[in-house]
Amino acid sequence: MGSNGKANGRWAGIDRPYTQDDVERLRGTVHVEHTLARLGAERLWDLLQTEDYVPTLGALSGGQAVQMVKAGLKAIYLSGWQVAADANLAGHTYPDQSLYPSNSGPALVRRLNNALLRVDQIHAAEGDTDTYWLAPIVADAEAGFGGPLNAFEVMKAFIEAGAAGVHFEDQLSSEKKCGHLGGKVLVPTAHFLRVLAAARLAADVCGVPTVLVARTDALSATLLTSDADPADEPFLTGERTPEGFFCVREGLDAAIARGRAAAPYADLVWFETSTPDLGEAREFAQAVHEEFPGKLLAYNCSPSFNWRKHLDDSEIASFQEDLAELGYRFQFVTLAGFHSLNAAMFELAHEYAREGMSAYVRLQEGEFALEDEGYTATRHQREAGAGYFDAVAQAVSGGKSSTLALEGSTEAAQFRT
Repeated sequence: MGSNGKANGRWAGIDRPYTQDDVERLRGTVHVEHTLARLGAERLWDLLQTEDYVPTLGALSGGQAVQMVKAGLKAIYLSGWQVAADANLAGHTYPDQSLYPSNSGPALVRRLNNALLRVDQIHAAEGDTDTYWLAPIVADAEAGFGGPLNAFEVMKAFIEAGAAGVHFEDQLSSEKKCGHLGGKVLVPTAHFLRVLAAARLAADVCGVPTVLVARTDALSATLLTSDADPADEPFLTGERTPEGFFCVREGLDAAIARGRAAAPYADLVWFETSTPDLGEAREFAQAVHEEFPGKLLAYNCSPSFNWRKHLDDSEIASFQEDLAELGYRFQFVTLAGFHSLNAAMFELAHEYAREGMSAYVRLQEGEFALEDEGYTATRHQREAGAGYFDAVAQAVSGGKSSTLALEGSTEAAQFRT
């Protein structure tokens, strides 16, 4: 395939350092269909081409994903930070340092997709097919949980789970840190490009046009594993750490160099930032677009920022539109699920501890008020699919089932609207 791709269209400007023969040889004789991943990737790519920008929030559970789509969001972000903190298969609470099992992210993608499939089934069984429920999910593959071979396998796992897009960062996986923590260690530029190539190869082997996002942490990373890559020489300081890492100059120039290097291999480029700085974002975008006109960009509107410390109300209100004008088409609040979940539960528990049922009833009244906006989880039995499985019971009993769950339930008697 090399630097091929169609002159125009989906693969314009994408380099592949391997051939179609390589793809066919690695695919095997059985071509497994990955319907959710394919539909999601196609829809995400279309949104990126037709929307001013695609705003998303990080979902921590299937229920959150459903509510996001009900509220009008067209795509969902899956944060590795949230997987580490509260949604990993080890069942532990971890910092964002790749301490959890590598199949945890794909497992959460599968959970979100299963929740979206269920709500689609519930509505379709009721005769409502107006909403497109399977919002494309963009998932965090962190630093690949190892080298290029690990990235290849992790990418396949995300595709098998139905991810539409996946992002990889240029940190050393064994020392991976949240982009807003210290102690980040970069891999050489050439190594990162091999990771991206491995991820693209995995998508091609799976036969899915997965949207690949390349993230660089060079803006604030001061360590590098090796001085072997000439691309990294301008940023070396000549110092070494006790672990043997090479010290490098962090900053926007380093991020731009890495962003430019990754641009031919990725569909979107993202530089992790320390503050919501529009001038910095403009400089990065202009530098990338000088070499790669029209290259799509991504931006983390991070909860790690103290937004009001840096921007006033009008700047906050226009921030995403201003980013979109610079080419940042995919924008996301990574930890929205974590913060909304914890803040809402703390508020309820704090009031409940002091007021008892009055506090909970205020929550319920708030739910009733949201129903005018499309909220339906007040009727939680129906939300979880009780009516759908009643329809299954009716189908297999020829319409004569006497054990229907919603009929005669307290929900049917007290929450009918």
